[in-house]
Parts: sequence; structure tokens; C-alpha cells
Amino acid sequence: MTIRTATMNDLNAITAVEAECFPAAEAASREEFSKRLTYYNDHFWLMFDEDKLIAFVDGFVTDEETLTDEMFHDASMHNPNGAWQMIFGVNTIPDYRKHGYAGELIKSCIADAKAQGRKGLVLTCKEKLLHYYAKFGFVNEGLSESDHGGAEWYQMRITF
Repeated sequence: MTIRTATMNDLNAITAVEAECFPAAEAASREEFSKRLTYYNDHFWLMFDEDKLIAFVDGFVTDEETLTDEMFHDASMHNPNGAWQMIFGVNTIPDYRKHGYAGELIKSCIADAKAQGRKGLVLTCKEKLLHYYAKFGFVNEGLSESDHGGAEWYQMRITF
């Protein structure tokens, strides 16, 4: 398996993986990913099995401490010198789940955020995933104000 950051050439593969991993109401569109790649392609961690994209994590950097729904849709809010690495999505295509690949990407994201001098990372997840992210050191801060995709989300944070 190979891990690297993204380029615009990865747009179609990223969009396809997202569509396979999230319901349509929660999945980012091709247009949204195009904007994200324009503003912060180096904050996409991609995992490949040979030349096939199997998993990725993405999110931007900000000084805001809370992940908001607006952030998912406005890539221009990215601040390369920001304090907090936000995580918008953790995606692994179904055939590759339960092998630790997403965990390796999360560890890469955490290591990069530390190396870049961030205060930590923030993500939102559904209740059933709270225990999963806790394994990496994320702490549940309770229900998020997010109603992204009509779902109930919890905000989690790692502080360095």
C-alpha cells in the first residue's frame, strides 16, 4: 500500500470513492472536491493498492476550533497557517474495510498535523464510530451543531 497527498489528477478517483462510502446526502460532489483540491490538495491523504485508490482522508486547516457545515462547502476557508486540522471524511471502499487502512491514514494525518505545529485535529462522526476514533486519541466533545446530510454528528478532538 502506498500513501501520498493528492493532485487534481486524482479528482475522479476521489469522487468515486466518496460516492461508494457515503450516502448521497452526505457525500461531497465532484465540484466540491475540485475546489478542495485547488485550495488544499496537500491535506488529502490517499492510500493506493498498486494504482487503485482504496481509501482517503481529507480536511482543511483553520484557526476555528469547531467544525461547521459551512467548512464542508467553502474550501476558500482553508488557512494554511491555521491551528487546527479538520477532518471532513474518512473513506475506505467496502472491499478494503476491516484491514486497518483507514487507521493508517488517520495516523499519517495526526503525524503530519504534529509535524506542522498544529494544536490538534477535529472531526465529526456518528455515534457508532465514537469508540473507533477514541482508539487514536480523539476525545468526544458531545453532539455537534452540524446537521450535515440530515444526520446526528458528534465532534471529536485530539489536542497536542
